[in-house]
Amino acid sequence: MTDTRFARMKDLPSTHWLGAGTPMCAGCGGLQALHQIYDILGNKTVFVNAAGCMTLLSIYPFTPFRGSWLYTAMGSAPAGAQGIRDALDILLEQKHIPPEEDLTTVVLSGDGSAYGMGVSATSGAIDRGLDFLYICYDNEGYGNTGQQFSAGAKTSTSKGPRGYPGYKKDLFALWAANKPAYVATVIGAEPLDLARKIEKATQLKGSRLIIALSPCPTGWDFDPKESTEIGRLAVKTGVWPLKEYQDGRVSHTKIPKERLPVEDYLKVQGRFAHLFEPVRNEAMLAEIQQRIDDYWADVV
Repeated sequence: MTDTRFARMKDLPSTHWLGAGTPMCAGCGGLQALHQIYDILGNKTVFVNAAGCMTLLSIYPFTPFRGSWLYTAMGSAPAGAQGIRDALDILLEQKHIPPEEDLTTVVLSGDGSAYGMGVSATSGAIDRGLDFLYICYDNEGYGNTGQQFSAGAKTSTSKGPRGYPGYKKDLFALWAANKPAYVATVIGAEPLDLARKIEKATQLKGSRLIIALSPCPTGWDFDPKESTEIGRLAVKTGVWPLKEYQDGRVSHTKIPKERLPVEDYLKVQGRFAHLFEPVRNEAMLAEIQQRIDDYWADVV
């Protein structure tokens, strides 16, 4: 990105320039959610970016954000956020900066870091009561290195007839067990639900998590133009529950009145094609459907 282009872009709303000029994938569900989140957070933010897909947003010496950006190793973004928050608090206390120059500290991480190698640092940050917002864009795999795992899916490291045989961790429950200020799930395909939760998160103090399911055309194998529809199907089939945790209580913000069959969501993604062709894997499809049915049976 040249200086001239950056100068021209920086005066536009973020919806026009977030990701422009960077090698992000077309139809990225994570970027779709981040567009909406940043429009609400505004300029006074400092992003602490764990290594991952969104690292490509920043091309030295520029970032697409009007605030600040710090790149960290994959597992240490919450530790980086602690240092930034401490530094800001010291500057405020010593009156080196006025309150209006304070910044919201935001961790931006993929699920590889959030669910895996970053859990220890994250748990420590919550225990210390760190005042930060953690945004996880969840594309259900290590996207930068070939989309390693996802339940039932064929990936770069699970190419057998069943695909990956396990299921991902429940990051929502892991965070809630630490009793943070707020946890919520969102998806870019449901912008009103997303906006309400980000607005709520910005009004709270303490550790707050937003998990955004992020349909990934390259990793999930679908046409980029279908990204929003696949996001909607994730909600309509019950695969991605929209919910929030606050004050020890979990509540669902959108309950599908009549859930669609899970295969409506699976069959439009190439990563699950082996469950339908050349022979339908009825046992695996039934297992996935049953897990979703069991979840919602406890909700409604």
